Amino acid sequence: MKILLLFCVVGAAPLCSAENFELKATPKTIVWGYYAAAAKPVLTIHSSDTVRIEDVWGNPTLLEDAGLPREQVPEALRAIYKEVTDRGPGGHLLTGPIYVEGAEPGDVLEVRILKIELTAPFAFNNFRPGAGFLPDDFPSYRMKIIPLDRSRMVARFSDSIEIPLRPFFGSMGVAPPVANGRISSAPPWIHAGNLDNKELVEGTTLYIPVHAKGALFEVGDGHAGQGNGEVDITALETELTGTFQFVVRKDMHLRWPRAETPTHFIAMGLHEDLSEATRLAVREAIDFLVTEKHLSRDEAYMLASVAVDFCITQLVDGNKGVHAMIPKRIFTPSR
Repeated sequence: MKILLLFCVVGAAPLCSAENFELKATPKTIVWGYYAAAAKPVLTIHSSDTVRIEDVWGNPTLLEDAGLPREQVPEALRAIYKEVTDRGPGGHLLTGPIYVEGAEPGDVLEVRILKIELTAPFAFNNFRPGAGFLPDDFPSYRMKIIPLDRSRMVARFSDSIEIPLRPFFGSMGVAPPVANGRISSAPPWIHAGNLDNKELVEGTTLYIPVHAKGALFEVGDGHAGQGNGEVDITALETELTGTFQFVVRKDMHLRWPRAETPTHFIAMGLHEDLSEATRLAVREAIDFLVTEKHLSRDEAYMLASVAVDFCITQLVDGNKGVHAMIPKRIFTPSR
């Protein structure tokens, strides 16, 4: 079903009408474990269009072995595991790709996260041998099914522990440059991808540099919540449905993904070495303050030290993540 909306978006490609689309997760709309400029689009939209996208996640057999009732395993997930044979080097089930007309290398894709719906009554957390931040400390496989109370928005980790829910998508990204071919869905990079940034909840915006014609957006890795670091390699993994508006920005030029929440601007650093990821995040924060807030580089470096929080996003996805939280409240009208 498509619904026609009428409005113009500042900074978008010249288009003054927008449509709503819906994209279900099926064997024909799933990319298994990779981002690639050669991936075949499953939906074509225009700048300013909105898409409601379904995400499914988890291994049906492992979920049932861990105690999840069979009837709670989505049939779409079973079909995907049965029918999808083209699998990339990563493990994520990503819905897409979505081709955005007018998006060209050098542009920025503005991804407005309008709504996130929790569509399952459970989450799971697991770790496996050789993975996570402490692989030698936990050499065995373990999975835990965690019930979700969606009316109270808490996860019942145990009889005495409840975790507030803040659903977000762990992986939102576009195709990498053509020369990089098919890359794993695991490490985040200049294409965004598996950022695992828990700040990217409903009502926030992600800005991703475009590297291939049409951008080729994919989304998945639904999380009901997560701790910064995601140290055992998984969060409160679950199924989500997200509503996104996509805007092609010809007036922005970024090297790395950025984001914005109602209260903060977010700069990001991604690198296999945590210190290098932090350096990138600091430099990206300085660049934002210079280009968007018109500070000198010296002033921006000082402000980053006295007012910006540099947080570990995740430690377990190959490229580690650090994100700079730049509070909006510090910017007041000039006197």
